[in-house]
Amino acid sequence: QVQLVESGGGLVQAGGSLRLSCAALGRIFSINVMGWYRQPPGKQRELVGTIASGGSTTYADSVKGRFTISRDNAKNTVYLQMNSLEPEDTAVYHCNADKIATPRMWVYDVWGQGTQVTVSS
Repeated sequence: QVQLVESGGGLVQAGGSLRLSCAALGRIFSINVMGWYRQPPGKQRELVGTIASGGSTTYADSVKGRFTISRDNAKNTVYLQMNSLEPEDTAVYHCNADKIATPRMWVYDVWGQGTQVTVSS
């Protein structure tokens, strides 16, 4: 069994920063692409950005220049550094792994439980 566990959410004032972490737990050989998604109140889930195993990243236009995704493959952990936060960034943030190699099988499309980020104006 593998699972993703997010941490680091909270309440912050506009203009502030937060760093989210997402650790993949279980017997894991490797993880392909990891991503961060968010679901604002009353809205659908949207992509924030992704990072491949080699480190290449993509970002939604709304967060470019403010958010940075990184990963530590040795720790099976992905990070989301969020700077210059805006009230519009308020959402539940989820991490995702598209494909995880375990000793017995590939596990696909794994999601974390989410962590709340609230940005006050």
